[in-house]
Amino acid sequence: MNPYKVLVVDDSAFMRKMISDIINQSSSLTVVGTARNGEDALSKLSELNPDVVTLDVEMPVMDGITTLENIMKTKPTPVVMLSSLTKEGAEKTLLAMSLGAIDFIAKPSGSISLDIKKIEDEIVSKLLVAAESNVSTIIKKNNLKKPPTSNFTSIKKGSAIVAIGTSTGGPRALQEVLTHLPKEFDAPIVIVQHMPPGFTKSLADRLDKLSSIQVKEVEDKEVLVKGTAYIARGGHQFRVIEKNKVLTAMVTKEEPVNGHQPSVNVLFESIAQIKGWQPVVAILTGMGADGSTGLKQLKSLQPKTIAISEGKETCIVYGMPQAAEKTGLIDYVLPLNEVSHILDQKISR
Repeated sequence: MNPYKVLVVDDSAFMRKMISDIINQSSSLTVVGTARNGEDALSKLSELNPDVVTLDVEMPVMDGITTLENIMKTKPTPVVMLSSLTKEGAEKTLLAMSLGAIDFIAKPSGSISLDIKKIEDEIVSKLLVAAESNVSTIIKKNNLKKPPTSNFTSIKKGSAIVAIGTSTGGPRALQEVLTHLPKEFDAPIVIVQHMPPGFTKSLADRLDKLSSIQVKEVEDKEVLVKGTAYIARGGHQFRVIEKNKVLTAMVTKEEPVNGHQPSVNVLFESIAQIKGWQPVVAILTGMGADGSTGLKQLKSLQPKTIAISEGKETCIVYGMPQAAEKTGLIDYVLPLNEVSHILDQKISR
């Protein structure tokens, strides 16, 4: 198979050279061109027809956000953002994800990262996933119609806990689900989104502004309440325990589990130990298989667990949902917009 073609966009000549050298070391990727700003990138996009674009957030003439918007309007192409580890950088990165970027890479030491080679494996792996992603689903999601009520198991009012696991493409998927839930949603929602430290709070703050329910980055030992979504903190594991007859968050700094911290499996396995609640779990877009082992434990210890996976037709990356479906334990395979609709109909009313 021919290597995937990459267009590298960064205002720094040094960074363009370093990123290109890293990419060209992979036999599955090849840099077909570089661009110094957004205007340059858009002209080369049509000329070079790349399979994937790396796009710096901060650039002169035309910044990364404006460039991304133009790419999605004129020639939808998988884009991976490169961002600095600042609050402003995180906020712009999350905006980019909502506008159609497949994923992002955090530069290890700012805009000019002399040590970027320390994340060369991440750069290559994320570009490969992006190149193989289904970017057309981004357009489809904007055009999905509200679905009819599905044949979904009824849930006793006030007894549910909703748990969501997602990875690549997750910020956009979470926005679709959480912004369509009513303020009076009758369950707490706990979420693992694979994301490094410094970005999960920006994700929670952004989704909170867009949603009727409250969305926040989870804190250790806080009581989980209905109508609130709790996003796991990057670089920490998130468990739910029952303490004094209420659901409580346990947030700890540990070693990654199968490369993930936070881990969907860790969250699901903790919920499996809680009695007297109705777990409803959803596995959305993402690469890998995180969540499948936890799903098996949930179904083993709590057979009434309702399990949902996002269907292939709306997944940006059909990895985690596919792995979950292969367990044979998924009850409902749904397009993304139907997930929020069903939760609204069966838990809130």
